[in-house]
Amino acid sequence: MFSVMVVYFGLITISVGGVSVLKPLKFLAIDSRWQALAMMAAGLVIVVIGASLPSKETHVAAPRSQLDQFVPAYQFNEFHSVRIAAPKEKIYTALRQVTADEILLFHTLVWLRRLGRPGPQSILNPPPNMPLLDVATKTTFILLAEEPNREIAFGTLVAAPRGWRARGERTPEAFKALLASQQPGFVLAAMNFRLEDCDGAGPCALLTTETRIYATDARSRRDFARYWRVIYPGSALIRRMWLRAIKKRAEAV
Repeated sequence: MFSVMVVYFGLITISVGGVSVLKPLKFLAIDSRWQALAMMAAGLVIVVIGASLPSKETHVAAPRSQLDQFVPAYQFNEFHSVRIAAPKEKIYTALRQVTADEILLFHTLVWLRRLGRPGPQSILNPPPNMPLLDVATKTTFILLAEEPNREIAFGTLVAAPRGWRARGERTPEAFKALLASQQPGFVLAAMNFRLEDCDGAGPCALLTTETRIYATDARSRRDFARYWRVIYPGSALIRRMWLRAIKKRAEAV
């Protein structure tokens, strides 16, 4: 999170400097266009520093979930949760059925993510009225594991060496083997939804979602870090709105 904050502080600095080139913002003590240009240059330096900060690798000591089994080590992750007043069965059905249209700002954020370009059907370009998890597992993601009413995990290949082609079927075993092979040039990601009991009167459960990314070598890690630190706020907002949509559907009478 610190590196993301540094990158966005730099981007904001560049933006303020850019506006001041057109009209100096004197209330911010920017009295001339030369100062504005200097501010833009300083912002660029801050962005480069934030994007270049090292990424710590985390290892799971004792696996507790399917996500732990498939991605026990990672350099990048995000975690979100929501408390839902409904039985686990109803929540699990809701997370299986929720569509992109139910997720606030989803279409806007993924449009920005793909820079407005059209593309093939995927989780970044979902068709209407299709459950989002079905879109994911029928396109770029593979279903890694599923424990009904408890956890579902799926993964994808984010980056691969130039010219690399997959051999054989896309299976959970192939995903795990590729991760374990430590071949340089790969970046793999996995995401889960997990239900846990929560204290309280009446039916209630805690729904969590975590995304983990593992890069197999230092160069791939540096390249992905620059991308991740820019898209993280939008990615986190999508996850939170996704959980909110599941909660709304599950708690509906």
